[in-house]
Amino acid sequence: MQNYQPNDNFLQDKVILVTGATDGIGKEVAIEYAKYGATVVLLSRDTRKLEKVYDEIEALGYPQPAYLPVNLQDNTPETYQKVAEVIEKEFGRLDGLLHNAGDLGLLSPYEHFDDETWFRVMQINVNAPFLLTKYCIPLLKKSDSSSLVFTSSGVGRQGRAYWGAYAASKFANEGMMQTLADELENSVIRVNSLNPGATRTKMRANAYPGEDPKTLPTPQDIMPAYLWLMDSASAEANGQAIDARDFIKKS
Repeated sequence: MQNYQPNDNFLQDKVILVTGATDGIGKEVAIEYAKYGATVVLLSRDTRKLEKVYDEIEALGYPQPAYLPVNLQDNTPETYQKVAEVIEKEFGRLDGLLHNAGDLGLLSPYEHFDDETWFRVMQINVNAPFLLTKYCIPLLKKSDSSSLVFTSSGVGRQGRAYWGAYAASKFANEGMMQTLADELENSVIRVNSLNPGATRTKMRANAYPGEDPKTLPTPQDIMPAYLWLMDSASAEANGQAIDARDFIKKS
């Protein structure tokens, strides 16, 4: 995996939906997909930031993206059904869906965990991906070969004290991934999870305020994993829990 090299324009004519596309890893991966030829559908709650990323992609001369202002705290199924309807009307299909958006919540013992924070984290990290996936599966089935990716975490594969709602939500993401991979095994959709690992992002800084960010890989450093998962090179990968760091070249 360390030797993976994407071909130029390998995402030409592909339509890929990225949630949480305005900051950190989400913004980086959206620009990277566009760089390789994809039409990227940007999804986030902040219209101003969406417009900024949209303009940045256009200024770079990449395929014109689209954006959808959606607050993933909205627990109305109709919201997510509407997202799928808009994408179908504009593009007719999806070739990729990356669930990148996430909420860290807070680090706290279970007995003291704030109820409202728990419900918010579960809505953004679990319920929203469920609903968006449910309504986008028909669009992913219209592709010749499509990729559905859930963002995981080390604490979603091995629980850790005080990570509360976030860890539970990432275990849920792994569970959704495994279940869907089994259900869709004989379809055109492959389903995997990706753990970015410790990366230089705002979320990481909030979780580890005393950590020196310069010791961590940047979002750009882990892009090969995100590209591979949308590449035909990963066509046989299904139901796999993947670590982005496995794709970082060793110096």
